Amino acid sequence: MQRAAELAVKEINARGGVGGGGRPLELRIVDDSGRADVAIRVAQALADDPAVVAVVGHLTSGTSLAGARVYGSSRRPVAMISPSASSPDLSGVNPYVFRVCPTDLSHGAQLARYARQTLRTRRAGIIYIDDDYGRGLRSSFAAEFQRLGGTVVEEDPSLTATPSLEPYLARMRQAGGGGVDVLMLATERGGAETALHDQARLGLRWPTIGGDALTGIEAAGALAEGVRVSSAYLPDRPGERNAVFVAAYARAYEGQRPDHRGAGAYDILQLLATRVFPAAGTDRRAVRDYLARIGRDLPAYDGVTGAIAFDARGDVPAKPVVIGVVRGGRIVTEAAAQ
Repeated sequence: MQRAAELAVKEINARGGVGGGGRPLELRIVDDSGRADVAIRVAQALADDPAVVAVVGHLTSGTSLAGARVYGSSRRPVAMISPSASSPDLSGVNPYVFRVCPTDLSHGAQLARYARQTLRTRRAGIIYIDDDYGRGLRSSFAAEFQRLGGTVVEEDPSLTATPSLEPYLARMRQAGGGGVDVLMLATERGGAETALHDQARLGLRWPTIGGDALTGIEAAGALAEGVRVSSAYLPDRPGERNAVFVAAYARAYEGQRPDHRGAGAYDILQLLATRVFPAAGTDRRAVRDYLARIGRDLPAYDGVTGAIAFDARGDVPAKPVVIGVVRGGRIVTEAAAQ
């Protein structure tokens, strides 16, 4: 997020600043530590600062939910646009909250369709992190998988600090006398790596799928080969605009590739600088009102992640979810949402 945001601001200011009119855009980086209590303090400080005209973030669903209530209820509310917070609970939480990524309802349903219709699996085991993200993704996956005729054999919660998932996996192997034929990980990357290590120790070879929080799992090397991940964006997305962004990112950061969080942050800043601020100025209410019109009575914004068009709840319901697969240390597109 930070790197892509810095790249966006550098490009915006090189073009003459906001709307090309000579007014530079300043980026302020704040760390919420991935904790709701810190996010509340951060949000209050940003809302109280009159120089802040919009917030890009937060990264996670839990911190976004915590911060959103502050941004929307402060004495001078300020718009928050998240690149990556996917919890359904964020939808419509207040009029100042927006996001440019699909919700977990889309991620879970698309993973379920992929598991049933492409992988042809019938019996799923789910391990989920016991927070807003994990519970939401588990629920949407399970509902769609069962609707399509599959069976969820077992659902087990974990915590970030859970040292081993072997007991869950061993029980799934025996469940119902037939075990499972796909493992769904509604966890963060660390929990997914633990599950993959434990599968290898137990000699299990189940197809493994998971949500966008698994982004980065490709760095685990051979252990992650073949893992499928849902995402709002992958860098091999077609289109010249995205190709230019990926190339610029690689030049700026020594051959690295952006992920959905970075691409979303980049789009938000470009949208603000090229469309919102030139039309609405820096008045917070005017910024919020202009954002709410994008994709309704104003044209959608065509970004590197696709078209951004907000609905009445601040969501982008037309944004597709793609399935990526880890191949040779990279996540590459395998299937697009139907």
